[in-house]
Amino acid sequence: MRRWFALSAIGRDRPGIVADLAELIYEADCNLEDSSMTILGSEFAVLLLLSGEGDEVERRLSSGCKRLEWEKRLTVFFRPLDGDASARSDTGAGRMECSVTGVDKAGIVARVARTLAEHGVNITALQTQSRPGAESGTPMFTMRVAIDVPLDLDRRALAERLERVAAELRVDLTLTERQRDA
Repeated sequence: MRRWFALSAIGRDRPGIVADLAELIYEADCNLEDSSMTILGSEFAVLLLLSGEGDEVERRLSSGCKRLEWEKRLTVFFRPLDGDASARSDTGAGRMECSVTGVDKAGIVARVARTLAEHGVNITALQTQSRPGAESGTPMFTMRVAIDVPLDLDRRALAERLERVAAELRVDLTLTERQRDA
């Protein structure tokens, strides 16, 4: 019976981390089903969806994760998932993107995320970045949020509420339709 696992790892960025993780997956006789990887500051972070079969798969993953923690100084965590996690089901939601730009300040992500949650909107991906402005050096913040919006939600009401939040934060915010994943 196929079993599914989520695995996350973080460690100081260096060449070979992806190879180390891929070898762990291979040696545990698992398949890499989906992944998201990034560098945050000086740290490399990864979230993986794995599948494997057999009674020993969880033990092999556990042993491999402990070895990577010890030998490669990665912090690795995995957990079994319930059911078949191979494909995200169609939620019956409209896919949109929310983009925010402005002077960096505390609370931008919290306010936008809370507004989305209050409207039953699911965040499926979020990227943020703060960089010094070209001329002034003032920290400028950008955020891109991929969202699934319930089909029965009044999009105009959502947009108006997000615009009010943006005005309070003094940032620019746009809400646009996204193409469905192929």
